[in-house]
Amino acid sequence: MTSTSPHRDVRAELESLTTEAFRPELSEIDQLPTLEIARLMNAEDATVPAALASRLPQIAAAIDDIAERMSRGGRLVYAGAGTAGRLGVLDASECPPTFNTDPSQVVGLIAGGPDAVVTSVEGAEDSSELARRDLDALGLRDVDTVVGVSASGRTPYAIGAVEHARGLGALTVGLSCNADSALAAAAEHGIEIVAGPELLTGSTRLKAGTAQKLVLNMLSTITMIRLGKTYGNLMVDVRASNEKLRARSRRIVALATGASDDEIEAALAATDGEVKNAILTILTGVDGPTAARLLEESGGHLRAALAAARG
Repeated sequence: MTSTSPHRDVRAELESLTTEAFRPELSEIDQLPTLEIARLMNAEDATVPAALASRLPQIAAAIDDIAERMSRGGRLVYAGAGTAGRLGVLDASECPPTFNTDPSQVVGLIAGGPDAVVTSVEGAEDSSELARRDLDALGLRDVDTVVGVSASGRTPYAIGAVEHARGLGALTVGLSCNADSALAAAAEHGIEIVAGPELLTGSTRLKAGTAQKLVLNMLSTITMIRLGKTYGNLMVDVRASNEKLRARSRRIVALATGASDDEIEAALAATDGEVKNAILTILTGVDGPTAARLLEESGGHLRAALAAARG
């Protein structure tokens, strides 16, 4: 075997992937006017939601299982390399301000560690052992969920994370952008969003990245809806950590209750700024401590707490 044979093997494998396919009709795209390139790219992006729509049953099934685990104290962990890893880190990092989750509740692992978010870490994606070490550092439990994310569906880091997590009894999801992927096969829930070859050959930060972002949006957002982190389509668990979010929290209370500004300020003052609690006090007349107790007894579900207070 020659020293170049591994590269030939990998090349052959990549050439079999939809996400790596070459499109001859775009071979002179660099000669086109900028507006025409933009139109082509926009038309390509428009195909992604349709590709995702055919996989909604699989996505919904995964969400129901994730929510059930998280309702018992489990964590949601994303694991990926490169763009896929960065998208997981992004989704995880947006959960605390949006849903007032503890930073340890939704976690994004990227091959190569935090530095890999902004700088390529050579060889990290090829290590399944690195994935196992990263998960072990979290103290993974059987109540947790690990979502391996990889456009190709062949990334050793993502596959290794799913296989190790499954061996520990955790729930596993494999998100890929190629059919019949090793990643989806390794997971209990395989989700394959096949949006076709990229505008730039093999540049999976494009359609594949968009597809992954859309699915991760669904996994976290709908899971949080199932966990009672919203009231209707209002983010009642929003963490008011800056001026914009403080203004948003007051608008949310107003939309949920129709109360005046003075009533809203009084309710937030009586509930330490907690939006759910403030809504509960306004709509039912209970005091702050009672609102806190009712929400705790209802597992944080505002509708259930409202029913209990009115009952």
